[in-house]
Amino acid sequence: MGVLTDYFRAPDAATVVRALELGEGVLPPFDGPSGGSSDEASEGAFEGAFDGVRAKGVDPDVMLGQLVAAVLGEPWRAGLVSETAVWPTTPQPAPSGPWAEDDPWATGPWVTELGATARDALAGVPDERVPEAVARWAEAEEWYGADPSDLLPLAEELVALARRARAAGERLYCWICL
Repeated sequence: MGVLTDYFRAPDAATVVRALELGEGVLPPFDGPSGGSSDEASEGAFEGAFDGVRAKGVDPDVMLGQLVAAVLGEPWRAGLVSETAVWPTTPQPAPSGPWAEDDPWATGPWVTELGATARDALAGVPDERVPEAVARWAEAEEWYGADPSDLLPLAEELVALARRARAAGERLYCWICL
């Protein structure tokens, strides 16, 4: 079973929760981006509840955290990308259980708000340093055997999304589903 992850920007957690409660989801079904790779073209790539990037399997703590660490030029550490749960909105059960089979905390989807450190690090990396950061990101054991040139487009999309979020005074969020 794979983990699906989408990163998106929104003004605040309340806006994200309203969209999820209305059944709008966070990103529309994927039809492929429209336009080129510039920030302006990417801005209209998704016509749904939020502007976002599909990043299958790139979890916030480890995988995105390693990209943020590479951008910052520091070693990865757990918690580098801080997260605050936004969805589900019901109280989270104790880790020891018991969990009901239909509990949204057990079944997902889950949405977390990322701390400003991740947004600002990605938004602030100069374009000419992105390939260097991606080369370091590709060395992570989770990317075993990955070619940095295959990861570069995703990193560029995440950087562009972070820049748009920072420019708009918005936060980054991650939608996760099994």
